[in-house]
Amino acid sequence: MHAAAVRVPCSTSNLGAGFDCIGLALERWLDARYLPDDGPLRIERGGTLRSIQADTDDDILVHAFRAGLRARGVETATGLIHATSDIPIARGLGSSGAATVAGLVLAAAALGQALDREAELQRAYELEHHPDNAAPSLYGGLVAVARGDDMLRPLSLPLADELTFVFAAPDVEVSTRRAREALPDQVPHAVAARGLGRVAALVQGFASGDPVLLRIGFEDELHVPYRLPLIPLAQEAMDAGREAGAFAVTISGSGSGLIAVTARDRAHAVAEAMARAFGGGVAFTSDADRRGVVSLDQ
Repeated sequence: MHAAAVRVPCSTSNLGAGFDCIGLALERWLDARYLPDDGPLRIERGGTLRSIQADTDDDILVHAFRAGLRARGVETATGLIHATSDIPIARGLGSSGAATVAGLVLAAAALGQALDREAELQRAYELEHHPDNAAPSLYGGLVAVARGDDMLRPLSLPLADELTFVFAAPDVEVSTRRAREALPDQVPHAVAARGLGRVAALVQGFASGDPVLLRIGFEDELHVPYRLPLIPLAQEAMDAGREAGAFAVTISGSGSGLIAVTARDRAHAVAEAMARAFGGGVAFTSDADRRGVVSLDQ
């Protein structure tokens, strides 16, 4: 094994009607670097990762790194991983998905193997169960994931160049587990059918930049109504974003963050309006990351 480093973008998933199947990579990154030595495998964390209190054995990135090595016949790992990130934790930007992708791809790079995105997507799904976060982090851009019997098929979708995005979140975490528990076990057939039409509008809206289609596509009845009450002032922040010029706003991932799509000349106004509505927290503008995970020069 030799020194290696990777950069992984965060992802916002669901995007309204694209529940559990569509995600988008954004320009916030996790950087992970592996330095071989004879000591036990350990991790140093920087940036937003400093807030993580997990021991090395319980760290998501380390767990994925070891899984990536085992998949290649290496059972014992030594050395140091240094990881730093500017991705907010537990705010709906796929921080755990990015860590999983980072660990898997770093393992391949440390063994001198070429990146196989399709294989790593399957491994990430087996580890983390959220392919709509892992796929954008691996491939970049806007990605849908179709699921078949024991198979995942990532589909890169067109994304209009003029669209940009605003993320805003309060100083409140919403765990994925809690957000999942808020969902009903069943929904009426009519609700599911309406959702299918909205997915079509969402995909075409992203491709064309059409604000009307994006508004339709960001509407949802499968998850948003059940998760919105978990996020203080979320409705107020969504309304503020739209009033400031956002085409559409919805929950990012499982929350607590919100994601807005807008034109570039309105992005900063939208971010400021949503941050005011939340009374603080974090807010920033971002274009899509269109590269996905990349190796960094040593």
